[in-house]
Amino acid sequence: MTSPSSQSSNAAVDPHEGGHLNRSLTHRQMAMIAMGSALGTGLFLGSGDAIAVAGPAVIISFAIGSAIAMTIALAMGEMASRHPVQGGFGTLTARYLSPFWGYLVRWLYWIVTVGVTAAELYACSLYLQFWAPGLPQWAGVAILGAIVVAINVVSVKSFGTIEFWLSSIKVIAVVVFILVGLCLVFFGLPGTPAAGVSNWTNDGGFMPFGFRGVWVSMALVMFSFGGIEMLSISAAEAKDPARSIRTAAQSTVVRLSFFYVAAIGIIVALVPWKEASGAAGDVRLSPFVMVFHELGIPAAAGLTNLIVVITALSAANANVYAGSRFLHSLAADSLAPRVLERTTRRGIPLPGIIVHACGILLVVVLAMTGIGGLFPLIMSTVIFSAVIVWVLILVTYIVYHRTRDGLELFRMPGGVATAIVGIAGLLFVFSTVLAVERMQLAAMVGVPFVAVVSLAYVLVFRHRISVEAIDASFAEAEKARAIF
Repeated sequence: MTSPSSQSSNAAVDPHEGGHLNRSLTHRQMAMIAMGSALGTGLFLGSGDAIAVAGPAVIISFAIGSAIAMTIALAMGEMASRHPVQGGFGTLTARYLSPFWGYLVRWLYWIVTVGVTAAELYACSLYLQFWAPGLPQWAGVAILGAIVVAINVVSVKSFGTIEFWLSSIKVIAVVVFILVGLCLVFFGLPGTPAAGVSNWTNDGGFMPFGFRGVWVSMALVMFSFGGIEMLSISAAEAKDPARSIRTAAQSTVVRLSFFYVAAIGIIVALVPWKEASGAAGDVRLSPFVMVFHELGIPAAAGLTNLIVVITALSAANANVYAGSRFLHSLAADSLAPRVLERTTRRGIPLPGIIVHACGILLVVVLAMTGIGGLFPLIMSTVIFSAVIVWVLILVTYIVYHRTRDGLELFRMPGGVATAIVGIAGLLFVFSTVLAVERMQLAAMVGVPFVAVVSLAYVLVFRHRISVEAIDASFAEAEKARAIF
């Protein structure tokens, strides 16, 4: 196996002739792509489910989730600043752990991106019913799905630009929501007294379900942080990968931590938690929209719903991007059908986008059947797979840390110790499978999938895996670093 420090000699190698990705994303676009994926329905819609099982103590749940997410983002950021490789953390795992783990983590994460895309589009269709109650859910999913697929097939630069502005809109919206919310909580408005934080302790106290409620809610809260992996994935298409990753990692973790904890705190302060948790039973209304309903500001509620639609659309857009890139990476390493390695003249992995779109089609079909509880089940399946992916990322970091050569642009504070704490936190989340029925259902889907994919590796792909392709990806990353 080639050592990371020896790859510069191969810097002239094109990793995948005829199927390479173009480096055209700026550091601002990369930061917003990561925000675009992570700042989605988990906060705006899924928070209702979390509030229902934890009450006001959901603030603690989001604080814990933010700390775990920060560990993962910083670990990926450090590794990607040193090795901005195609395939992101999947290729890094293949190098530092083994080709099998690199294979498994990429297929698992592809399932995550399909699930997140499906959840975001499904949520979008529900948000649209705020204005058009008669709109069939399948129609909303199909229309919005076609939009995000179209955005992804134009060009990487266009995708980056559109995602930047979509993400910017929702970041601005969350900031405004927080500022207005703080004003309503502590100062009030003319004719509206300050709400205070009495709702944090009403209806059973701050922790109406005890610490068990915080524990159980973690299975729902961590869905909100899915998407931080985009920092690593988009590194393969960054103009100035090392600098871009450093900037994106540092800004993303700070913003996400503040946004989630502050926004949730405001929601449970302004709306009694039992009412805010009503979104867990009827997801047509986001807790964010409910805040403005409680204040009697229907126009603001409509505007907020529009922002939520943009938010979900942005997250779906980012996950179509990520899923298609992982399929491209798997094919490049001979771990998926080689047709998925092909790109257009603009460097777009069109076959991968088409395959990912089939996942959207599946959601449309399920929506047409009228299956109830679809969104929570998708969330649980995503979390089950994502936790495994995140653990493997941190294990990869621990192995990487032993051989790092000092060329990374920044380091995760605490290094291996921080990674171990992050793994412990993720195992804490994973343990909810013992108590949460949805997580048990997700395990019933996830465990057989892992078994089938692993069997396929043993029988087929381990004989085809291209270690040279992995080496070539690292060589191309070295070349890109050398340019800047």
